[in-house]
Amino acid sequence: MQKGIITIEEMKFYAYHGCFDKEKIVGTPFSVSVVMEYDAEKAMLSDDIKDTLNYQKAYELIAAEMQQTSNLLEHVTKRILDCLYANFEQLLFAKVTVKKIAPPMGGEIACTSCTLER
Repeated sequence: MQKGIITIEEMKFYAYHGCFDKEKIVGTPFSVSVVMEYDAEKAMLSDDIKDTLNYQKAYELIAAEMQQTSNLLEHVTKRILDCLYANFEQLLFAKVTVKKIAPPMGGEIACTSCTLER
């Protein structure tokens, strides 16, 4: 087996995750990054997209999860992680980071984030 790593960095979304009413009504910008380790051997030999971990499909799955509202960053991050494992049988390890950009916390904060890996 030949391990490969695909990284998708700083995908931008506008979503409605949060515990406060304002966040659920107005929304906030988010950024999602993923690192996916997978068995790349078949794709290296075939040069066929059906044999790889298709990062376009990964993006679409992540975008769909970001549109489902969660109260907590941990919850949406876990849903993304679970979704990736459910859709990519060759996935060996994944690390997902969800950042809430400029969260409404009463001060100047670049972001808050949650990272989960499995």
